[in-house]
Amino acid sequence: MNSDWPFDQAQNVAAITTKQVLNENYPILEVVHYSDDDSWAFSCGTTNESLDGRIVGMGRIVEKDPTLKQIADLPSGWGAWREKVGGEWTRYSNDEC
Repeated sequence: MNSDWPFDQAQNVAAITTKQVLNENYPILEVVHYSDDDSWAFSCGTTNESLDGRIVGMGRIVEKDPTLKQIADLPSGWGAWREKVGGEWTRYSNDEC
């Protein structure tokens, strides 16, 4: 693992995203760090359809948007959102995750 990797999951660990983020270059505006298994989800906030879901390595999603390192310390069971890439993250406790 890269010594400057800030997340609690390795770069090759699976994360959830959407086809809009992965294939259509939508910005990542919502992040969830799940408490049950410490997994992460990175989404654009435009869809909740299961057919839009994709699995990708943590390293690939951070390579796509390096500003995600700003929320690498997000605790399990928390989420964060922002209005635009480069915008300030708003963090929140998420009892549903």
